[in-house]
Amino acid sequence: MKWASALSGNDFPGERKYGGARQLIAECAERINFQLGDVEPDLVIGFVSSDFMNEFEHIPALVKKHLRAKNFIGCSAGGLIGGGVEVEKEKGIAITAAVLPDVEIKLFHFEDTDLPDLDSAPSAWEKLVGVENTKAPSFILLPDPFSFKVDTLMQGLDYAFAKSVKLGGLASGGNRGGMNALFCGDKVFRSGAVGAAISGNIVLDSVVAQGCRPIGHPMRVTKCLNNFLIELDGEPAVHVLKEAIMKLSPPDQKLAYNALFLGVVMDEFKDDFKAGDFVIRNILGIEQKSGALMVGELLRNERTVQFHLRDAKTSAEDLRIMLKQYSEHQNGNEAAGALLFSCLGRGRHLYGQPNHDSDCFREYLGEVPLGGFFCNGEIGPVGGTTFLHGYTSSFGIFREKVANSS
Repeated sequence: MKWASALSGNDFPGERKYGGARQLIAECAERINFQLGDVEPDLVIGFVSSDFMNEFEHIPALVKKHLRAKNFIGCSAGGLIGGGVEVEKEKGIAITAAVLPDVEIKLFHFEDTDLPDLDSAPSAWEKLVGVENTKAPSFILLPDPFSFKVDTLMQGLDYAFAKSVKLGGLASGGNRGGMNALFCGDKVFRSGAVGAAISGNIVLDSVVAQGCRPIGHPMRVTKCLNNFLIELDGEPAVHVLKEAIMKLSPPDQKLAYNALFLGVVMDEFKDDFKAGDFVIRNILGIEQKSGALMVGELLRNERTVQFHLRDAKTSAEDLRIMLKQYSEHQNGNEAAGALLFSCLGRGRHLYGQPNHDSDCFREYLGEVPLGGFFCNGEIGPVGGTTFLHGYTSSFGIFREKVANSS
């Protein structure tokens, strides 16, 4: 197994039509072919800035020509990651490629209307993605945010492929339906979702860094209705929140007005909760009549929750903790390649510096080829369940199987 990644981004004034995309892809291909030893890649994953919107239809053919790609997926992007470098809101193309012996790759595209009902048998979901659960596939998912029910897809795949890792991100770059592009094989789509199911001699590990720190203490949901949080530990939720904020330092009180979230515990059988045990959800507002908190998650009574704050320092510390844990305990030294699906709200906007997450990844895992893009939402597992996140960096790390892997 061998991976390579490259990014190219410049303006090319005066070139003929389609010249810009052609030249950038050719530059990426030259670097990737050198890294791979001029071997045809089995999988190519590409992300293209919206500056090339008028050239999206030509991207698959250009990738095929310059990279001889056997399988190609990708999408439009509001920010690019390639060769371990992050480029935000600039013109460019990022490409990651892999030579994957003894690996089966199944590409797919489907529309929202193609999704089975959530009460359908697992076989319906196997048919949708074209692979059986017995092959233990891993999934790379690239949906369009304007036309696709991402939650339904994740629930269905978790049901049919419970042990499989699902990672990815929502296409970005466009600000309304029909403006994003999804690449699959030699085709370009403007809606739905594309992706790849990968099985055989390959393992996909996940590192999902949500970038928050808890405040207060864990509490039980004692009354809720759908996404309305009414009571915590028998007290009105809004009162509990106000008390928690009052106990914060002045800087954290100020932060709470703009960066306050609710963490929902995913494994209730744990005795102690730490980073990675919560899925982080937005607090959308307060329902004026009842004082209930509106949360970006369907809630259930007796779930454990805790308020969280997010800032640059916390986000950086959380990322380091997650990558350090992976490097030390989960085969980090065997990583062959990686993809990073990062929120458009991270990067320079959060940290005030370029390449923060990519540099941190390199610090703990070394010179592993890393590509990806800045998404409209990040897909990754927490506590064994796949979620659509926000403000998150979701890493997919690829390695060969080992004899004792399950």
